[in-house]
Amino acid sequence: MLRRVLVVVTAALIALFTTTAAWAGCARHRQVGSPHRVVAYYQTQYTNGTYVSPLPLRGIATDIDVAALHLNSDGSVHLNDDPPSAAKFTQMWADLASLQSSGIRTEAMLGGAGTGSYANLHADFGKFYPLLRDTLRTYKFNGIDLDIEEPFSLADTEKLINQLRTDFGSSFVIAMAPVASDLSGGSTFSGGFDYLTLEQQVGSQIDWYNAQFYCGWGDLSSTADYDAVVAHGFAAGRVVAGTVTNPANCGGYIQPAQLSQTISALTAKYSSLAGVAGWEYFNSIGTNGPQDWYAAAKSAMA
Repeated sequence: MLRRVLVVVTAALIALFTTTAAWAGCARHRQVGSPHRVVAYYQTQYTNGTYVSPLPLRGIATDIDVAALHLNSDGSVHLNDDPPSAAKFTQMWADLASLQSSGIRTEAMLGGAGTGSYANLHADFGKFYPLLRDTLRTYKFNGIDLDIEEPFSLADTEKLINQLRTDFGSSFVIAMAPVASDLSGGSTFSGGFDYLTLEQQVGSQIDWYNAQFYCGWGDLSSTADYDAVVAHGFAAGRVVAGTVTNPANCGGYIQPAQLSQTISALTAKYSSLAGVAGWEYFNSIGTNGPQDWYAAAKSAMA
């Protein structure tokens, strides 16, 4: 009888240890919100002098990525070509606040093709980081998307991520936007370092990657390039599949029917698929407006 009890207790302890270890493994990386995100990049706020409102994305997008913040060498901060405080953005901030009240997150995209922000952070973190921090606070962003398209070391990147997490806490989104081939091991374009090493070292502080499957760095004509990212060591729950929403935005545009087929196949293959991102909102090709591109992506993941 005693032996039987010992066997039962031992089995229970093993089960408890196994379950605890499994949960510990799951806790290594952050998961924010829906497993299937719909990320709308919002860089063009005006087209031909007419304001482009993000309000039609209500109920569709989970995240609106406001692009692009720049930390300038003269100590100024610009959203594209103007200070964030410029009158032209007043309506945008109001619309974004309205969307936030309905549960949509807003992230500030830092960098992108307009280089210099990361070089300045490297040269004088003490001067330029507070400019970034204060801008994020002033405009009540829910997070940041680090789009590094200039040299920026692994150490610099980890320092920036850790400082953001310290200053903004656990609910703040820290995303990154490397080109897809950086995540599959085929390039080191986005900063010049190995993203798998970054993931292993500070992945617990990164919410997800908005991978660029376009401009020659991959595409979504099939699941092949996304599969390569997963095969290289990134969990599908960590990688949002980004693509262009209009052939004018870069190479790699996929026609809607084919894109929906690829997204559906990815969702079937990877139940934890992190989501889909579209660059960019204003000229997205949708049936009844740009928001419909994102609605179709959302539907394909259902």
